[in-house]
Amino acid sequence: MMIFTSIYGVVDGIFVSNFAGKTPFAAINLIMPVFLIIGAIGFMIGTGGSALVARYLGEGRREKANKTFSMLIYVSLFFGIFVSFLGFIFIKPVARLLGAEGEMLRYCVLYGRILLPPMFAFILQNEFQAFMIVAEKPQLGLWITVAAGVTNIVLDALFVAVFKWGLAGAAVATAMSQLIGGTIPLLYFVFSKKAPLRLCKASFDFRDLLKACTNGSSEMMTNISMSLVTILYNFQLMKFAGENGIAAYGVIMYVAFIFISIFIGYCVGSAPVISFHFGAQNHSELKKLLKMSTVIIGAFSIAMTIISVLLAKPLSEIFVGYDKNLLSMTVRGFIIYCFSFLLAGFNIFGSSFFTALNDGLVSAIISFLRTLLFQVLAVIVLPLLFGLDGIWFSIILAELLSFVAVIIFIKKMQPKYKY
Repeated sequence: MMIFTSIYGVVDGIFVSNFAGKTPFAAINLIMPVFLIIGAIGFMIGTGGSALVARYLGEGRREKANKTFSMLIYVSLFFGIFVSFLGFIFIKPVARLLGAEGEMLRYCVLYGRILLPPMFAFILQNEFQAFMIVAEKPQLGLWITVAAGVTNIVLDALFVAVFKWGLAGAAVATAMSQLIGGTIPLLYFVFSKKAPLRLCKASFDFRDLLKACTNGSSEMMTNISMSLVTILYNFQLMKFAGENGIAAYGVIMYVAFIFISIFIGYCVGSAPVISFHFGAQNHSELKKLLKMSTVIIGAFSIAMTIISVLLAKPLSEIFVGYDKNLLSMTVRGFIIYCFSFLLAGFNIFGSSFFTALNDGLVSAIISFLRTLLFQVLAVIVLPLLFGLDGIWFSIILAELLSFVAVIIFIKKMQPKYKY
């Protein structure tokens, strides 16, 4: 699901860059962190809530699991509608705050006001990626994601390439895909009578909501931090390379997300399994899962680094082959960025592992260090020493420092969780 989601997001960027132009493409990359911050609510409740619900199932408390699941979905739905309303009103001053001016400001507002109304569906889509696994329906979750992705790709081709609607066409295509990805699972859990989880009457339980939010805070911190760091990157890139720098970073982020989504997808898929065995006190299974995950992630890390370096130029050409200077900048930045994949998977899994163990504090600390503190320090300091290359090297330094932190926490918490 995560891989396919990242791929159709990339297709969106390809159509905008090639058919709408460099400025609309840069505008999307400038305003996108706002939507990712909103969507982070879904990741927080989805990962934290699925770990809590899976734990209840592991303890044999099925009714409690269903009521908790239902309450979390209802809260997310109402919150999404409320945030969409506020965002629609304040999108213009927010875009100005991010540095948008003139034509780029107009594009940011246009894109935002089309994408904000279905934000509730985007939040639910992020949640259901985790809850579909708890409900033992990962294949259905995959097919719903595929349906949403195909919708986005087909409508992008139709609205942007054929009808020439430009950025507005891409926004409408994305909005339609989010509605499919968020509402179909919602209907499934309303009408299904066979799944271990289903929507039912539920009262508001602040303790369970707080537990889910606390437990999933690392995932929310990851997404919010990534968005805030992206904003900081954009400020630095505007300073050192102008609009081309933001466009180049956008290409790198689009493609890098495909590779990173492999790690994220593995973590989302394995977390409910870890939570179930944690709830059932199967310590031997926890040990096996940790060992197996380390081997799998290590193998993928090496393979992905090699593949991404080899494909840096052809992938960049797909996005910005029409501009030689922009292409050259993108390829150089991409090749440097690729080496962060060697450690990123271990760091993402480290945070996810403690979320699955219902230890939101440790998970949040790892996430905070990796996605915010280390990256902020690196992207501020390294450009002073190495210029534009320092911005690309920032992610590598941040992942290296995060890897050290993950190793320390894994060793320190082993006696407590017996993995």
